[in-house]
Amino acid sequence: MIAVLGLGEAGSVIAGDLAAAGARVLGFDPARPALADGVESASDPVAAARAAEVVLSLSSAAAAVELAETVGPVLGEGRLFADLNTAAPALKRSAAAAVERHGALFADVALMAPVPDWGVRTPALVAGSGAGRFATAFEGFGMPVTRVGGEAGAAAARKLARSVFMKGQAAAIGEALAAAERLGCEDWLYADIESTLTRADGRLLRRLVEGSRLHADRRVDEMAAAVAMLEELGVEPRVAAASEAWLRSLARSGAAR
Repeated sequence: MIAVLGLGEAGSVIAGDLAAAGARVLGFDPARPALADGVESASDPVAAARAAEVVLSLSSAAAAVELAETVGPVLGEGRLFADLNTAAPALKRSAAAAVERHGALFADVALMAPVPDWGVRTPALVAGSGAGRFATAFEGFGMPVTRVGGEAGAAAARKLARSVFMKGQAAAIGEALAAAERLGCEDWLYADIESTLTRADGRLLRRLVEGSRLHADRRVDEMAAAVAMLEELGVEPRVAAASEAWLRSLARSGAAR
C-alpha cells in the first residue's frame, strides 16, 4: 500500500501512474477531493499513513515538516516516509527527524524533470536513511533513481544548486527579451537564443566558466553598459546588475589574472 499525501499537479499524476501500474494507492488532499482513476480516498493523512507501507509527501515545502510530524507517530519501525517536495536541505532534515524518531525510514527525494511530462518515471535523486528502500521500490515502477548520500538534505541540495542555473537562466532570458522588445528586435534575439541553446555542448559551458574568469575585467565594462541600456529602456536590470557585480568580484579576487 502506498499513500500519496498531496494531490496537486505532481501528486495526482504520480498517484494515478502508481495505481495504473497495479499498486494499491491511498490519496489525501483536503483541497482536491477528486482522485485519479484507481486511487482510493483516505479520510485524513493519518489514516492514509497508518494503512501504508510507503508514504509519499507531495504537499508543499511550507507544510512538509508539519505533515511529517503529524503522520510520524503512526509509521513505526521499517516504514518509509518519502518527501518529494522541493525544499531547503535544513527543512528535509527536520522532516527526517520527525519520522525517524518513531523508527521510520526517511527518503529525501528530488524530482529532476517536470512530473506532468514524466509521471512516476520522472528521474529522481534520493538521500537519507530510506534512500535504498525508495530506490528499490520505485525503480520497479520505472523511475530512474540516483542515490546521492545517506544524509537527508543531500538530494535537495543538489536540486537547488541546479535550480540556481535553471531558474537563473530563465530570468536572464526573460530580461534579455524584455530589452529586445523595447528595441524592436525580440524575434531576432529569440531566434538567436534558441540557436545558441540548440547548439550548446560542453565547450560552451567551459567557455562561459573559464572565459568569465579570464576576461572578467573587460566583461565588467560590457555588463555595466548593458545595465545602463536597460535602465534607459525602462527594464529593471536585475540579472544584468547581478552579472556585473559577480564579474567585479572575480576581477577583484584576481581570478581574471
